[in-house]
Amino acid sequence: MEFALSADQKLLQDSLRRALERACPLDRVRRVAADDLPLDREVWRTLCEVGVPALLVPEAFGGLGLSLLDAALAAEELGRHVAPTPFLGTAVLAPLALREAGSAAQQDEWLPRLAAGECIAGVAIAETVAGARDGAGVTANASGNGTLDGSALFVLDAGAADVFVVSDRAGGLHLVRADAQGLTRGALRSIDATRPLGELHFAQVKAEPLPNANRATLARLRSAGWALLAADTLGAGEAMIGQAVAYAKERRQFGRVIGSFQAVKHLCAEMAAALEPGRALVWYAAHAFDALPEEAALLAAHAKSHLSETGTFVARTATEVHGGMGITDLLGLHYWFKRIGFNRQLLGGPERVRHLAAEMQGLVAA
Repeated sequence: MEFALSADQKLLQDSLRRALERACPLDRVRRVAADDLPLDREVWRTLCEVGVPALLVPEAFGGLGLSLLDAALAAEELGRHVAPTPFLGTAVLAPLALREAGSAAQQDEWLPRLAAGECIAGVAIAETVAGARDGAGVTANASGNGTLDGSALFVLDAGAADVFVVSDRAGGLHLVRADAQGLTRGALRSIDATRPLGELHFAQVKAEPLPNANRATLARLRSAGWALLAADTLGAGEAMIGQAVAYAKERRQFGRVIGSFQAVKHLCAEMAAALEPGRALVWYAAHAFDALPEEAALLAAHAKSHLSETGTFVARTATEVHGGMGITDLLGLHYWFKRIGFNRQLLGGPERVRHLAAEMQGLVAA
């Protein structure tokens, strides 16, 4: 049996790569990061033209109805180009939440708009799936009046969001409109300025519960998030290796290019040897989300934790190959370095994710 991408998947990845090469040069990335822009309309328009927001939306709602593996291929390309754009929240987790737990009315209202790229959806599930910081967490009113209180940190795609998918302490999911009374939102600084995070504060905020949501739904969202963050790191790591090899072929020292020195060759070979096996792991974890749902959580945990470690190794080593130039803003390598660091910690660092994987297998007490 051959496990490989289909012709359509290769075409999707190639089309997105070429589109991002045109729409997302490093100068644009640098400008978005410097100006703290919550959304670059040109990059977002490019993604909409390729159909990225519609990937996981069912065809009945104007989407493409594709699989998480297709979304993972898109994530690879976004990581490769350090694309400053909403994706994980608005194009992956929000459609999945609505698809799997939303009412017919909620799906009719939001899924077509998400597929068309007409709205941005922020996702606030970090406290429930990755552990809450002191003072963070959202509580649904016990009286059933449909209001939320508390705070949510590390909110994905928050800056330009029109609606939020919010998890509560009990494992429920809710839709909250961005202009809801009592909702306060602000920016949350992180190392990756290309994908701004946010924080939300709720004071008796009116919300619409997703009627079919439960902890199993949140576990599915967590698995999807883990797999897509791993795919993003895979793409970013490949880009860093490519840049390191290109630099080693051009930079001259002692009368010869530094790529001819055995020590530099070893650094480049070690990066490729560390990262490449992760490709099959990421692809299979994303494939399992739809084809083997009973295995998806464990495979996604392995992909997230492994790529977090190998991505960090690649980021550090690629910077070392560049020498002092590697840390300069002029070169811009730090955008990929920070993206990989961001992916490592979001929705749980490798240590926590491995502990959760051990719990799934009964190796440690839950």
